[in-house]
Parts: sequence; structure tokens; C-alpha cells
Amino acid sequence: MDKKIYITRKIPEAGLNLLREKGISFDIGKSKFPPTKKEIVKALKKKPYDGIISFLTDPLDKDIFNACPTIKVCANFSVGYNNVDISEVKARNICVSNTPGISSTAVAEHTVALIMALTTRITEGDRFMRKGKYKGWDPDLLIGTDLKNKTIGLIGVGQIGTEVAKMLHYGFGLNVIYSDLVQNFELEKATNSIKKEKSEVLKEADIISLHVPLINSTHHLIDKKSLASMKKTAFLINTSRGPVVDEKALVFALKNKIICGAALDVYEFEPKLTLGLNRLSNVILTPHIASARQSARDMMAEIAAKNIISAFETGKVINSVIN
Repeated sequence: MDKKIYITRKIPEAGLNLLREKGISFDIGKSKFPPTKKEIVKALKKKPYDGIISFLTDPLDKDIFNACPTIKVCANFSVGYNNVDISEVKARNICVSNTPGISSTAVAEHTVALIMALTTRITEGDRFMRKGKYKGWDPDLLIGTDLKNKTIGLIGVGQIGTEVAKMLHYGFGLNVIYSDLVQNFELEKATNSIKKEKSEVLKEADIISLHVPLINSTHHLIDKKSLASMKKTAFLINTSRGPVVDEKALVFALKNKIICGAALDVYEFEPKLTLGLNRLSNVILTPHIASARQSARDMMAEIAAKNIISAFETGKVINSVIN
């Protein structure tokens, strides 16, 4: 197959081998960190590439496609695709794909790990020990929060939200309530969960966990008003998309004990942190690693490669994000 693609950053060999088997040649960006749009444009101008494998951090808009108008397929190495200008790719008849469903279990496990770390105050205890503050057992030291019989409130119950609900219900005895556009009968049957309005979930849950895509209606889904409606003893977990949470409002809520704590794996202005966020003791921060499992990364690479191959062989991608 006489096709050439550009890959903005290194992906696992599992995907590269599939491309090699089909005779698809490729060039790979050298940087381990997200390239700037200017760097991508410069690279794409060098050759008439037929496709691109991109990451969520790579802006794909008219400037990119003007730099390389021969591109006919974009395979995003991620579940999300808010980095892609959908109207632009539609106008140019470019196929766009993502890698859905692969990392659901990994993200769900990470979400539960954040909940456990937050409620047991493990990270605070770790910092306490490393600073040499421990002088002996103290019955009042770093008192945590019981999980059993608490209520988890899920905003969004797709594959990840459903997994989180099952892990917490069966593993720790949590009650489950959720908000979603669609009723999840399978989840309700499995966990006795109840669908409610978002406002009700925010008011009633002891832990709020976010599992929604980033679209116009979910930008700042959790804002000052939402945080104020939560229990003062409640925790907020975000492993979905950073801009779903108004982080300035979150910092204010955490500083002023409007809610008890938060744990984040994604950030509104990623990779930058909102001012003051990293100075708070009642927040846990992880560097967008919820899906970081080698098995998941290998499968994502394979799916991205298969979408590229399918586009060249059939004119269609397997996992299209364009309706």
C-alpha cells in the first residue's frame, strides 16, 4: 500500500507493526512532550501525507489541513476528540476516528483509587511521614471518612461510570445514584442505583464522580453554584475532562471548606494548574494517568492503526466520530 502518514508522537510498536504489515510508511514526531501547532504544521509541510495519527493535545484545524491538504484520515490516539475541528474535517471530507472503550476499566480503577486515597487521607499521611512530623500514635491524627453505606453520585454512566458504580457498590457497599441523559437499566438492576436530576445528585451524594465527555453543555458543568449545593462533607472526583470543572471555583470551595476535598487527574488548563490548586492539602493531583496501563496503550495503538488501514482500504474508519 503506497501510503504515508505522520504520527505526532511515538505510539507503541503494536500499532506500528500493523502499519508496517500493510506497507504504510510513517514519520514520527521526535518530542516526548506535546508538540505545538507550529511544530506540527512545519512537519506536515515536508511531505504529502495521506493521514495522521494524533493525540488529544494536538489541535487539528484548518491551519493543520492547509499545511497538508492531502490528509484524508485522522486517527486520534484517545477516546476524546475535542481537539478536532469537526466542521472543518466534514467540509474537507476527512475521516476521523478515536479509540473508544479500551481504557474503561483502567480509568474506573484509578477513580476508585483516588476515592480511597482521598477518604483515607493516604497522601496526606505520606507527606506527613516524609516531613518527619510523626511523633507517635495519636487517636486524632488525620481522621478519615468511612465509605460503607455512603452514597456515590455519578454524573455520566457510560462504560467508565458503570464500572466505578459496580466496584464501589460490590466492593465497599456504597449506595449509587446517577445523572445521565439516558437511563441505564443494566446499572440499576446490577446495583439498585437510582437515576436522578443532576441537582439532586449533587445535593445528596457523599462523593461526586464525573464521567462525561467535553462538549458545550458540559463545559463548567461543575461551577460555583454546583459546588455550593454539595454537602460540606462531600468529595469531588474528576477523571473525565479538565474543563468540565471550573477550577477557580473549585479552589475557592476547597479553601473555604464549602466541600471537604477533591481528586483530579485532568485539568482545565492542562498541563498548567489553576493558581492555588497545588497548595491545598485537601486535593489529590495525578498527571492524567488514569488510563496508563501498557495493555490499554497497546490496544489504543492497534485501534488507531486499524482505523488508518480501514480508511485507506475502504474509505471509512472503524470508529468514526463524525455523525
